[in-house]
Amino acid sequence: MAQTEENPGTTVVPEQSATRGWLGVAAVASATFTVVTSEMLPVGLLTPIGDALKVTEGTAGLTLTITGLVGAVSAPLLTPLLGRFDRRTVLCVLMAVLTVGNLLAAWSPDFAVMVAARVLVGIGMGGVWAIAAGLAVRLVPSKSIGTATSLIFSGVAVASVLGVPAGTYIGELTGWRTGFVTVGVLALVVLVALAVALPRLPAEQEVRLSGVMRLFGEARVRTGLAVVALLVTGHFAAYTYVRPVLEEVSGASAGMTGTLLLVYGVAGVAGNFAAGAGAGRSPRSTLLVVGAVLAATVALVPVLGGSVATAGVLLAVWGLSYGGVSVSTQTWLLASAPEAREAASSLFVGVFNGSIALGALVGGLTVDGAGVTAVMWLGCGLAVAALAATVLGKAPSSGRL
Repeated sequence: MAQTEENPGTTVVPEQSATRGWLGVAAVASATFTVVTSEMLPVGLLTPIGDALKVTEGTAGLTLTITGLVGAVSAPLLTPLLGRFDRRTVLCVLMAVLTVGNLLAAWSPDFAVMVAARVLVGIGMGGVWAIAAGLAVRLVPSKSIGTATSLIFSGVAVASVLGVPAGTYIGELTGWRTGFVTVGVLALVVLVALAVALPRLPAEQEVRLSGVMRLFGEARVRTGLAVVALLVTGHFAAYTYVRPVLEEVSGASAGMTGTLLLVYGVAGVAGNFAAGAGAGRSPRSTLLVVGAVLAATVALVPVLGGSVATAGVLLAVWGLSYGGVSVSTQTWLLASAPEAREAASSLFVGVFNGSIALGALVGGLTVDGAGVTAVMWLGCGLAVAALAATVLGKAPSSGRL
């Protein structure tokens, strides 16, 4: 393998190894899907988890907060710490940690054990997501790097919008513990796929923590991270508690909630690919549309969501808009620091997951203190703040990777 003159950090992959490279891309995309599904799984299961472990819904929401916080810390720390090790080995070890975390969560006899399980999930999730960003350039020919990177991160977007309804359905059919077992088994299968499909991936460049932190000095990176923080915090303040909101506002049954979340998920997948195409041309314009639609939809849920039918329409639009958040913001960050993609991605993962944790936390406090519909207004306000940051901050000229 050789390095390009234009970008010394980019490895040129021989054309003849492209087929195996795309298999590796598929395996890595499966890994990002699995880690984010593991992180999101409690959202659709908060009510039964709270009942089984004898805690309030607000406290049960901490299962998401804990994982997000650990992922936020582990991503920027693990990237430099594991910089000397083969990436295939690192990914397999992290998937093993994720497997154990999910199976431990399924067994949890009390909330303390659940907390320990979710810490393990956070470690695995943060590490896999951060490392995955830098692998496309090592797996496919240079002309396909942008497409491969988008596919790897489509796993994040698809998991964000489908992981919750899938977990809700499994939980309703066979119990919430089965949902964690299912994702634990999936993590083990993906571990095997990574070991088989990926070539050896020895460390190419040492990533230092100081170098990761130095990216904060770049205005485009700071703006992108601010937009991520506001959009994701607002979304998860509201979405973490979408099940109790639907039950109270729309009168949706548990089974109907799963159906509504599936509608949200399907719309979100479409939103991911639509926003991915737009972000490649202009991340700022794409995020302005995403943020405006997200803010409006979240605000309308408590106003117009009194029937299951209107709630379903609103959730579809919500999913369509939020489905574009991860791919648009990831494109913004990678385009802002093309010479330091893995470092930029570790910051992105840290802020993204810290925002998930913060959103779940403030959402839980709002639910316990002001009722479930209040989190919708909170989510709307933060999405509006993200719009302001997008307009006023510095953006990359295009989303070309």
